[in-house]
Amino acid sequence: MNFIKSIFALVLSLVLTASSSAFPAIPHEEDFVLQWSDEFDGDSVDLTKWTCNYNGEENVLRKGGIWNPDFATVKDGNLHIRTEYFPEGYNGNDIPGWYTARLNSIDRFTQRYGYFEVRCILPKGKGLWSAFWMMSHGVGNVDGGGVDGAEIDIFESAFYDSPSIFKNRVSSNIHYDGYGEAHRQKNICKPFVFINNPYEEYNTYGLEWNENEYIFYINGIETGRSDFGGVSQDEEWLILSVEVGGENGVPGESWVGASIETNTEPPTDFIVDYVRVYQYKDLVD
Repeated sequence: MNFIKSIFALVLSLVLTASSSAFPAIPHEEDFVLQWSDEFDGDSVDLTKWTCNYNGEENVLRKGGIWNPDFATVKDGNLHIRTEYFPEGYNGNDIPGWYTARLNSIDRFTQRYGYFEVRCILPKGKGLWSAFWMMSHGVGNVDGGGVDGAEIDIFESAFYDSPSIFKNRVSSNIHYDGYGEAHRQKNICKPFVFINNPYEEYNTYGLEWNENEYIFYINGIETGRSDFGGVSQDEEWLILSVEVGGENGVPGESWVGASIETNTEPPTDFIVDYVRVYQYKDLVD
């Protein structure tokens, strides 16, 4: 049933929109006010809005890759998160592997409830995925629910290794109760991205989060909703990232398919035009 609803919603978007300029505005825009944004109009990452990794660490092993701040750059009005292999390590660090980056708004900006949106082009390449997601300090609390904090994956670009049109999907998920034995996770939807090729053209991916549910959107069209685990009531921060499948910094097969090392061409950048966060007008002081 959820699959049928997702197809219906996206077919509706096909009927309603003939070009990216015709995409709907944010859902019931009259209820929201812009609270925070990054338009990436400068010449470097704005460190008043983002921190690289969590505390500015230079090299963080993450699954099959390494997060390094140098691989997040700003140019031509976009954030670029690059993924590149360095057999001898990067910049003399003697850590060979695939390098990419993560930005967090932790200790810079957090918000409870509202509408959260990114406009971006997904990276091409097997064995890696980009994501726009949210986290809170309460995610690690093991208490049988996500009211005290959840990982909210607004989108993950997990299907480039899939055949034909199936690669033009993304995945939206919710996690809570830590990442050990008690961990709970649910996929909310795996919608297709129509109209614009997500690996060549911009699309918007959004989340409306209120006290009752999470509602996911692509180009202003609803793709799924859930109250799985009980809706988080904790303030959450934003994350933009690219990850490489594998473990302990060593690439390998993963939930996104074949290893990154099976690519015949270098992966492309994750390109972000903007991130915008709105709050319900009745919650603004």
